[in-house]
Amino acid sequence: MQMKTEIFPSSFTGGNRRIELTGTDLWITPRIDNVFVYPGDLDLNRLKDALSHILALWPLVCGRLLLHDEEHYIIEMSDKAVPVTILDNTELIQWPLNSNVVRDNVEGQLQPFLDEVQTTKLWHGCPNEPLFRVKITRLIRSGQWVLGTSWAHVLGDACACLNFLHMFSCSYQQIELPALLPSFERRLWSKNEVDRSLLPTMRHLFDALSTEQIQEKMMIEQETHVQLNIHFSGEQITRLRTLVDDSTLTIHDIMIAYIILTLNVSCFKKDEMIIRHTNIIVNYRGVSDSIATPGLVANCTLRILSDNFEDPYSLLNIAQSIRRSILKSRNRNFLESWLATADELMRDMACNEREVNIDHFENGIVVNSNFRYDWAGLVNFGHFDKCRFYTEGTTVLFLRIFRLNPIYNGTQWIMRDREGAEIAFKIEKNIKNNFIDAWQRDINENFINVKK
Repeated sequence: MQMKTEIFPSSFTGGNRRIELTGTDLWITPRIDNVFVYPGDLDLNRLKDALSHILALWPLVCGRLLLHDEEHYIIEMSDKAVPVTILDNTELIQWPLNSNVVRDNVEGQLQPFLDEVQTTKLWHGCPNEPLFRVKITRLIRSGQWVLGTSWAHVLGDACACLNFLHMFSCSYQQIELPALLPSFERRLWSKNEVDRSLLPTMRHLFDALSTEQIQEKMMIEQETHVQLNIHFSGEQITRLRTLVDDSTLTIHDIMIAYIILTLNVSCFKKDEMIIRHTNIIVNYRGVSDSIATPGLVANCTLRILSDNFEDPYSLLNIAQSIRRSILKSRNRNFLESWLATADELMRDMACNEREVNIDHFENGIVVNSNFRYDWAGLVNFGHFDKCRFYTEGTTVLFLRIFRLNPIYNGTQWIMRDREGAEIAFKIEKNIKNNFIDAWQRDINENFINVKK
């Protein structure tokens, strides 16, 4: 049985107010598609009421993307409904996937549990296409419920999406909502703020690709590469942190540096193949209220290129380079110049129907980390440490980092490792075993032979 319904905000707070988007908001076709799995029932009426209540606080989510004068992208907060699909699945015995958070999008394992926003309609604005969709699947034979959410990236980044879903979960549980309410007005950048000296660091924007080029690239990679999902326990990460004597570094810096070091030492035998720098996607909220106001619902990230590593075979040196690039991204003057420049490039991309190039490029690696966000913990709808979270998509040497999922061993839930991490990326098939063997050896030896 399948049922479709529409959920309107409990009160119409949008009032058709128009929010003009910056160039850096124009992630037109990407979506943030997530799936959450719960071990027992959710109350459907409470779920609908909670969504209706939160939509009134987040009128941007009820809006529609418009294009004005072929130049200005606007979300009109039109208080329109969010579509919700409810499906009873009688075929599956139980939830079929293991605990790996990041699924290979080529396999399409999450697609049956999603009602995807049709973002290809948005290039020129679309007054009829919702920017957020929900699908609820009840697995009748196991009693499990699956919540699929599809969020158009033009609404905002992962932080914005998670804040919305967390409020949705809190409202459902009838517990206090986070104190920081969403804000929507954003700073618009002007051409006289552009700094063209930054262009060499923005190849991912000026070498943008068409949708067809991206699909062709994915088809080629499917034949030559394979996805790895590497899990570190909290204890293992703590041990990694002790390997370097530099208090300015974070666990996160060292974890990324370890992956790079292992690839350089164990997988890339030719000097021209080794990783010499990083491209890290950084959230710039909190740098300055004049750049991003508290609670801003927008795409508040930049992709920052590090300097080349002085020693690409040193854990410490790689980690320090990563830390320097992140600190650079938190400099207000640099950030203003970078955003103004990216704004112009991304407006041109939208005009030409081009998408961000997520390639790692020569001697590089890309890091897009959600390690600071506990998706499973914050969107639990009352199922504490029993909600599992899934998402799709990575590519060659594109690291995605998440907290570990809770684990059910068939009879009981195992105490969740809250400090552990999953790192997913794609790697050439012929060097996959090299990486796994080196990683397993380091774990078995408690990392004592890692070059510091």
